[in-house]
Amino acid sequence: MTPSAGTQTRGTGRPSDAAPDPAAPDPAATHDPVPAPASGEVRTRSQPGGPPDPGPKALRSSAKRAKQAKRAMEAETGLRHRKWWTPYLFLAPGLVMVTMFSLWPFVNTVILSFTDAQILRGGGFVGFDNYTRAFADSDFWVATGNSVLYLVVVVPCLVFLPLALAVLVQTKVPGIGFFRSAFYTPVIASAVVVGLIWQWVLRSDGLVNTLFQKLSIISEPIPFLTDSTMLLVSAMIVTVWKGLGYYMVFYLAALGNVSTSLYEAAALDGAGPVRRFFSITVPQVKPMMLLVGTLSAISALRVFTEIYILGGESGGPGGGARTLPFLIRQVGLGFSGETGYAAAISILLFLLTLVFSLLGRRLSKGEIS
Repeated sequence: MTPSAGTQTRGTGRPSDAAPDPAAPDPAATHDPVPAPASGEVRTRSQPGGPPDPGPKALRSSAKRAKQAKRAMEAETGLRHRKWWTPYLFLAPGLVMVTMFSLWPFVNTVILSFTDAQILRGGGFVGFDNYTRAFADSDFWVATGNSVLYLVVVVPCLVFLPLALAVLVQTKVPGIGFFRSAFYTPVIASAVVVGLIWQWVLRSDGLVNTLFQKLSIISEPIPFLTDSTMLLVSAMIVTVWKGLGYYMVFYLAALGNVSTSLYEAAALDGAGPVRRFFSITVPQVKPMMLLVGTLSAISALRVFTEIYILGGESGGPGGGARTLPFLIRQVGLGFSGETGYAAAISILLFLLTLVFSLLGRRLSKGEIS
């Protein structure tokens, strides 16, 4: 008997041993994939009773889309690989400028502080001799004392006076914009111009002495610029006057964040303006006060222009009003300028400034936490 189609032959009984059925569809034609990578779909050739054959035109279009998808994928992969260095490309100009004008001068100053270099000759390594010389130098201690005194007097003034000024100009009354601009004008004025104006005001035949003598308040001119202590006080006044408007803007920004409901609730409880200032305003702007204190302390330790304009190149009679930046300038300039010793004083000033900066940062961090 002839075996019918689809039945197995006698023997192993495995499907591979079965005779092929001529009526069955060709497995190769059924599962041969047609590439269509654009959508990730795998098509099969047409089967009997299935969808019609797409034809050569559709196959060419599918191949074209596959190439386009491949190129897009390659472009995306290349962009992903370039992303890691793109931020550094934008940062590079700034990093180069900082390295050239900030980092390298600082490193060079540290190196110079361990040498006996002068303006016209390079120096040899002398270890800590410049530092031990500074600690034994009376001019260094006078300048350090003046800088610290400047800081102790100026910083409280620049912390509280701008706050009071900001509270006053925060009031919304007609013409308040003019007063805000007037208080801010010294900030944008040149330090040299400000110093020359105050020199005209404070000299022996200046505005203040002439006015006081006309009013018979004094008989002799007050030595604002010819006495070391008075010169230092005059420079402090100029620094505070110039910094009022600058720090006032800081406090105006902080006061803008204080909720008015706190003042309204305090007013309902019967608190007066003074009580509201110390119970609401001061606690709310305390972080800003710490920031202003830190910034003004750094500025006070760097003061130079006011002393130079009011007291001249000597820093007052006998150099008694010299601060540390003024001493660094005197020691390091000139044909016999000792750049190595000036660099050592600069590093000591840097360490003193760093101490106050870290102190302010620690206080600010504790306040924020």
